[in-house]
Amino acid sequence: MLRLKFIIFLFLIVNQSVFASDSLSVFKKRKLTLGISSIALTSGSLIYLNQAWYQEYSTSTFHTFNDNNEWFQMDKYGHTFSTYQTGRLMMNAMEWAGYSKKHQLLIGGLSGFAYMSAIEVMDGYSDGWGFSWGDMSANALGAGMAIGQKLLWNEQRIQLKFSFYTSKYAKYRPELLGESIYTQILKDYNGQIYWLSINPSSFIKSENKFPKWLNIAFGYGADGMIGASYNNVLAQDKDGTTHFFNRYRQGYFSLDVDFTRIKTKSKFLKSVFSCINMIKIPFPNLEVSEGKMKFNYY
Repeated sequence: MLRLKFIIFLFLIVNQSVFASDSLSVFKKRKLTLGISSIALTSGSLIYLNQAWYQEYSTSTFHTFNDNNEWFQMDKYGHTFSTYQTGRLMMNAMEWAGYSKKHQLLIGGLSGFAYMSAIEVMDGYSDGWGFSWGDMSANALGAGMAIGQKLLWNEQRIQLKFSFYTSKYAKYRPELLGESIYTQILKDYNGQIYWLSINPSSFIKSENKFPKWLNIAFGYGADGMIGASYNNVLAQDKDGTTHFFNRYRQGYFSLDVDFTRIKTKSKFLKSVFSCINMIKIPFPNLEVSEGKMKFNYY
């Protein structure tokens, strides 16, 4: 579920900052640092998640829940994104620590899948949710994207990224879509866009003038949703005016920046670039929705 993205984002930022430190020059010490920080941060995030989310609901016997028709599958894109980014950054961290490529793939690449699977099992025991095979499939896809590209090219030429803008719908259901921008980033699927960001220069073998840092990006989003499967709540302003919102999918085409291909000698900047590369940089874009095409300036 996308309520996890903020936790995972913090987990990745802290880990990547620790891994980038130059204070440990020996691979054994780096591996020790990596292992301790990963265990501590993973355990801490799961404990926090249990305190913040699951304690509000009673537990039950393990059960499954089919949510594949909800939110135009935006939550599934979120699972794929989170698992992909966790695997990508953990493989980078393990390479820094001196692990073999085999270990990078098997441990680092699958770390996101293992982490998200643990959370899915917790969902299975909660009355508020349930174990979702759709979520697990999305998790597997994200891990496969990270591992597959590492195997094929030893780099990530096709990346999953995320962007967000505030929508007009959260005010009608703040308890579901978020009461502030901080919670809306996690909960309001109307403002979320997931991007497939492709680096053209990496696919061109010969020397070319195409900027190595410039990507083309294809995005997916949805709009008009104030309910999971359908809009079952009346949207009403304070003056009594009611609204009917049409639910629809959105497709996007835009440009993007691959920060990992910007040359710098600073290892700190390389670490920062690797982390922020999960965010799609705002660019003008073409949107296709409801059978129409329009140009957006952001």
